[in-house]
Amino acid sequence: MKKVIKTIATFALVLTGFFAVSETTTTTASAATSDDFSNIYQVAKAHMGARYVYGATGPTAFDCSGFTGYVYKKGAGVTLPRTAQAQFNSLKHVSYKHIKKGDLVFFGGSKYSISHVGLYVGNGKMIDAQNRGVVREAVHAPWWHAVGYARVSTSASTATNAD
Repeated sequence: MKKVIKTIATFALVLTGFFAVSETTTTTASAATSDDFSNIYQVAKAHMGARYVYGATGPTAFDCSGFTGYVYKKGAGVTLPRTAQAQFNSLKHVSYKHIKKGDLVFFGGSKYSISHVGLYVGNGKMIDAQNRGVVREAVHAPWWHAVGYARVSTSASTATNAD
């Protein structure tokens, strides 16, 4: 009898954990609405040509994660973690097949060594801050190795995805 009770208790804990994870995943998976993307895109476009400075977070100079953090904060009121790796770690991942405008594209050696991030703007293009400044370029350019894609939630309940 003790074994049956222990099994039922374990099953209940597993189910509770499953529903908690499912609820979190559903909450953080909401994509930017078209209005959100429009605002984010306008902020990003307005800073095209800004110079690249390592560690800069705007508004006149950016590094890559400083740029994505700035455009999401100004365009949608969402606070992202400071570094590209922390942004990748904190967001809901999607496949390239399911990427949408407003998603973030991450580059590096692997998902554990992210070194760059850009804002996906559609048609295989992104806007990112890199050594040439803030530019629009192809996601799959030969000098980048894309290792992941992530969706930023713009819903009020998850407006801060920061660590």
